[in-house]
Amino acid sequence: MVSVANRRSVMVLYSDAISPIGHSVRIVLAEKDINVEINYINDEQRPEELNDLNPYNTLLTLIDRDLVLYDAQIIMEYLDERFPHPPLMPVDPVSRASNRQLRFRVINDLYSLLDDIEGEDATAAANAKKNLKDNLTAIAPAFAQKPYFMSDEYTLIDCLLAPLLWRLDHYGIKLPASAKLLTQYGESLFEREAFKISMSETERELRL
Repeated sequence: MVSVANRRSVMVLYSDAISPIGHSVRIVLAEKDINVEINYINDEQRPEELNDLNPYNTLLTLIDRDLVLYDAQIIMEYLDERFPHPPLMPVDPVSRASNRQLRFRVINDLYSLLDDIEGEDATAAANAKKNLKDNLTAIAPAFAQKPYFMSDEYTLIDCLLAPLLWRLDHYGIKLPASAKLLTQYGESLFEREAFKISMSETERELRL
């Protein structure tokens, strides 16, 4: 495994062209202007070398010389530590732990609904869409106090939320007027240059 990775002199990311979790990693790469080779793949186009590099057979994989990472949260934190400017996590331990906890909740409370939303069970999809809409609406008031999610600074949490908000129209979810602050927050994220750079062509077409 190490010998295959060592042959690469440039950081490489394998990512699905539509997966929101892969999109969040690409946002981090763009925010930090990291020189990276991005390969968009799907299960049918999966390179043979990933079978050796990624024991979980997932598509999202970052290769940085002899280091191979395949968990989105670990990848995002590694990139933030490896390339510290601009910082996307707080400096002090308490705030960093809070940031990790909030990202854990975003993954478990929001991202966990996507399999049902994109699945073939219409009832499960409808329930998941309602839950996602309700959960997002519930956090909208937080943006009355801070420009970013529970923070004055743009962080990894915002990198996670941006792909979800970008896909709401695609999922057939329309947020209520009571979530106006969240909608405005999403639009501000979409205007960031890094967000625009991070998108695949498939992702750009989601809101045409």
